[in-house]
Amino acid sequence: MRICVIPGDGVGQEVIPAAQRVLEALRLDLEFVRADAGFEHFQKTGNAIPDATLDAVRACDATLFGATSSPMTRVEGYRSPILALRQTLDLYANLRPIQSLPGAFSRPNLDLLIVRENTEGLYAGRERVEKEGMIIAERVITRRASERIARVAFQYAQQRKKRVTIVHKANVLKLSDGLFRETCFQVAREFPYLRADEMLVDAMAMRLVTNPQDYDVIVTTNLFGDILSDEASALIGGLGVAPSGNIGASNAVFEPVHGSAPDIAGKGIANPLGAILSAAMMLDYLKQAQAAAQIRLAVNRVLEFGVMTRDLLSDLGRAPATTDEVTRAIIAAL
Repeated sequence: MRICVIPGDGVGQEVIPAAQRVLEALRLDLEFVRADAGFEHFQKTGNAIPDATLDAVRACDATLFGATSSPMTRVEGYRSPILALRQTLDLYANLRPIQSLPGAFSRPNLDLLIVRENTEGLYAGRERVEKEGMIIAERVITRRASERIARVAFQYAQQRKKRVTIVHKANVLKLSDGLFRETCFQVAREFPYLRADEMLVDAMAMRLVTNPQDYDVIVTTNLFGDILSDEASALIGGLGVAPSGNIGASNAVFEPVHGSAPDIAGKGIANPLGAILSAAMMLDYLKQAQAAAQIRLAVNRVLEFGVMTRDLLSDLGRAPATTDEVTRAIIAAL
């Protein structure tokens, strides 16, 4: 199997090689193909994600993607590489599991999956200047995209606790979220043995803090899913431990949820667990479930032994582990 590896910017260049080392330690039949993307590559070449990278992703069985920096203001010619991958390759389903980890930093007994529509909504990129002092951003919701993301959510729920919560804001966005809500409930009729309920996104944000253990699969639109999944990651230790997958009909890209973290890049202190657990998700996608389970077990054992980067430490008297030390501990646990 061929794996495309895109480290990207900042700490992506540290945590993705760490995840690759863990994969190599499993001694699977994996071939790694490195490709370039990111703001640093854009500054050097004028292209954030070259055609050669897109071709490499298409040619490989799966892709492990790091983090890329995105400027806060518009830079002419720059396009977010991960958004480009999602839209160009139609990676329409973003899967973000939230599972408890051993340690005081994590809430116990959590096992939920946020299924986020990944190609439209406010991230469709339709912004324009209407007039001086007024910018219009269009939110795109289609029946086709809503139907296929709902079907993904219900299919995953079949393998889990058989409950899907449809999250929207149809009481205000009556047409766009109304269409999303209606389409999700139509798909729900195909799965009569599953429970389907709904919740407004603001109420869901509150419930994730107060009663996250009550939920199984949450399906929602692009922006809502982005916000809710980042919020939910705080329940298990933060963005440094949160994995994700971008799944399409014929391609898949796996990435840690965190960004490029330029403030800590190059210091050897970035948490590699999000990238390593994303690699485990990738192995599940590649039908290597036993190897994926080995990685998760090794991660848990290392955390139980207290080997962790500083972002997970509540006891400031303990010495944090470096990125390399966590990685080597996981390989030893394997």
